[in-house]
Amino acid sequence: MKHISEIIEKAKTFGRRKLAVASAQESSVLEAVVDAYNEGIAEPILVGDPAAIRAAAKEANGGKGVDISRFELIEEANLSAAAARAVALVRSGEAAFLMKGIIDTSLLLRAALNKESGINAGRLASHVAVMEVQTYHKLLVLTDAALNIAPDLPAFVDIINSAVVVANALEVKTPKVALLAAVEKVNPDKMPCTVTASILTQMNRRGQIKNCIIDGPLALDNAISAESARIKKIQSDVAGAADILVAPNIEAGNILYKCLLDLAGAKGAAIVMGAAVPIVLTSRADTAETKLASIALASLLGSTSLRA
Repeated sequence: MKHISEIIEKAKTFGRRKLAVASAQESSVLEAVVDAYNEGIAEPILVGDPAAIRAAAKEANGGKGVDISRFELIEEANLSAAAARAVALVRSGEAAFLMKGIIDTSLLLRAALNKESGINAGRLASHVAVMEVQTYHKLLVLTDAALNIAPDLPAFVDIINSAVVVANALEVKTPKVALLAAVEKVNPDKMPCTVTASILTQMNRRGQIKNCIIDGPLALDNAISAESARIKKIQSDVAGAADILVAPNIEAGNILYKCLLDLAGAKGAAIVMGAAVPIVLTSRADTAETKLASIALASLLGSTSLRA
């Protein structure tokens, strides 16, 4: 796939899947779930304060409003209780996947990853974004821009595995994974992330991380530009053709994600992987278009996150 629109089109082929929305009283969230319903992708179950949800529906689309009359509303005004109820719908099979409304990410993930009552699958949760950038020849998977602050080596293994599952859903059979840093040379004294990248690369070459091709450390220009790699004489199967960009920490990942969206005009979709089902996790500042694409991506993945 080369375009976000292809994700939406493919998601339509699976029909409407039940989507539990935790604290759904937010206008752009309602715009997105109505769009997802109209596109034949999702059938939302709105959990939250019914009065606030209806008010947000009236304010949506610049005051023109959206019609939520056909959707099930479940009353849970308390944010933590709304998160728990939405997760319970997924756990019981009444909903196929989960979406964050106007609620702190930490509250939703606490409920989702609860070992006794949640949809925890025993793996690290990580944020995975798919980006369509006009200056790049294919979709880019970017991780982790939102959850893991300073991943250690085992965390990076889980992060990479989850990103590979997403890339597979985008029809990339053996994705090329670039481990980002400021330089290509290993600098153990001043840039410890370069050491981690080199170890992960070696683990991949020895078959300890499968179903992908990993190289790093790589600077961003060399990860996405074959010409840059040629000029710097970098010999790599990944350089210039990366499918997945792995940030060294949350600061780098978050800055790159927002630069692509807000400066480069990229189109995006974002989910959380690692639970038993994908979780649609977008920023309050994200557009309804980004949220719709995120719903489509989660629907497309279905239960494939179990294979990560």
